[in-house]
Amino acid sequence: MTEVIPHWLTKQADLKPDQLALEYNGNEKLTFQELCQASQSMARRLANLGVVKGSHVALLSQNDVHMVILIHALSYLGAVAVLLNIRLSSDELQFQIDDAKVHLLVASDRFSEEMSEIDVTQKKMFSELQQTPEKKVALQEELVLSDPFTIIYTSGTTGFPKGVVHTYGNHWWSAIGSALNLGISAQDKWLAVLPLFHVSGLSILCKSVIYGMPVYLMETSDPEKVHQALMNENITMISVVTVMLQRLLEKLGNKSYPEQLRCVLLGGGPAPKPVLEQARKKEVPVFQSYGLTETSSQIVTLSPQDALRKIGSAGKPLVPAQLKIKAQSSQNVGEIYVKGPMVTKGYFNNPAADQKAFQAGWMKTGDLGYLDEEGFLYVVDRRNDLIISGGENIYPSEIESVITELTDVQEVGVTGKPDDKWGEVPVAFIVKDKQKRLDGEVVQAYVRERLASYKVPKQIYFVVQLPRNASNKLMRHKLREWL
Repeated sequence: MTEVIPHWLTKQADLKPDQLALEYNGNEKLTFQELCQASQSMARRLANLGVVKGSHVALLSQNDVHMVILIHALSYLGAVAVLLNIRLSSDELQFQIDDAKVHLLVASDRFSEEMSEIDVTQKKMFSELQQTPEKKVALQEELVLSDPFTIIYTSGTTGFPKGVVHTYGNHWWSAIGSALNLGISAQDKWLAVLPLFHVSGLSILCKSVIYGMPVYLMETSDPEKVHQALMNENITMISVVTVMLQRLLEKLGNKSYPEQLRCVLLGGGPAPKPVLEQARKKEVPVFQSYGLTETSSQIVTLSPQDALRKIGSAGKPLVPAQLKIKAQSSQNVGEIYVKGPMVTKGYFNNPAADQKAFQAGWMKTGDLGYLDEEGFLYVVDRRNDLIISGGENIYPSEIESVITELTDVQEVGVTGKPDDKWGEVPVAFIVKDKQKRLDGEVVQAYVRERLASYKVPKQIYFVVQLPRNASNKLMRHKLREWL
C-alpha cells in the first residue's frame, strides 16, 4: 500500500497561516502562508521551463531564501532537487550534474562564473527565474512517502562521490525520530547555519514544515553573527559541528546563553572530550549525535537526560531506528550498521555501491564504534581514517582529543603516514594560537604522558588552517594528500 500524506507546506499554511516560517537577512520574514504562495508560484515558473514529475533539477546556492522557496517548489511538481556543494570545482560539479542526469541547473546570481563553465541541457539564475512567466499546471496536493525528493552527493573520501537518494518518507521519519527524542515546544525556533545543500541543513527545512516551526536562516557561519543570533533572536535549537562549537564557546567567554536555548545539536564526527567538558562548564546544552547523508541527518542522538552523564557518546538510536556493531577486535570496536525508515534505499544509478552498502535491510556505515554496557554508542572514527601501525589500531580522533587539551592549540587533525617499519605512523597538523610559541616536542611530550607510545605523532606540522568541507567537517584524506 502506498503511503500518502497531505503536502506538508500546504498543511502548515492551512493550520498556521500567520505563524512565522522563515526569518532571514536579519529582519525579513515569511509566514507559512507566504512561503506556500511563493513556492507554488515558483513551481509554476519551473513548469514553464519543462520541469515535470521526476525531473532532476540541480541547485547551486549559498543559504538563501530563494533556495528554500525552490526546494519547496520542486516538491509541488514531484521533481527531484539535486543539491550541489558550492565549494566544489567546476569539474566536480560537472561530474555530479552528469551523474544525476540533471535536466535544469538553477544557481544563485553570485555563481554566474561557475555556471558559464558547466555544460547542462538548461540553466537559469535565480533572477532569471523570477522573470519567467507562470504556467497553469496542477500542483501536488499530496506527497507519496516512497517518492524521491532530494539527491545529495556524499563527499567521496574514497573514489567518486555517490548520489544519495532521499524519499519524502526518509525526511519525514528523520524529523519524527528527532521530535520523539528532543520534544517539540511551541517556542521552538531552529537556527539554520549549516549549508542547506548538506543533509544536516536540509533536515531543518523539513522539520520546519513537518512541525510548523520557524527557521532562522543564516547565510554565513561567522561565529560573531551566530553568537549574536543565539543571544538576541529567541533561538531554542541550533545544529553545529565541532569547530563551530569551539568558536562559539570562545565567543561566549564568561557569559551564558539565554535560558530558552535548549539544544545545541552536535554532529560531524566524534568531538574532543575537552570541548564537551568546556560546554558542560558553561552550561551549553550540547547533545552529541551521529548520522550520515545516507541516514537523512541524525540517526543516533543523546537524549536530554543522558547528556551530562554520557559525555563523549553519540547516544542511542532514535525511536524508529536500529543499530548494531559488527565487532572486529577484542575491544569490541567494529563497523556500525544502521537500519530504519530514515535510511536511504540506495544511491542514484549505482547498483555496485548499493550492493556494497546494504545487507539484508541493514546499511554498513563505514564508521567504527562500540556500545558501552548500557547500549550507548561511542563513535571512534571513519573506517577509512583508521591508522594501522605495527598491527595496532589507532583512532585519529583519540589523539586529536588529547592534543586539543593544550590551551595553545586551536584545531588539530591527525592522519597516518606510510612507514617502512610500521606500515603507518600517526602525524598531526596543528593550527596554533598565533601569539603562542608552541613547538612539536611539547606536543609529543604531552601526548606521550597520556597515550601509548605508538599513538604519539611522529611528526607535528604547524599550519594556518585545516582542510574542511562546506559543513566544516575535517577532511583527513586531504591531510594525507598534503603529506
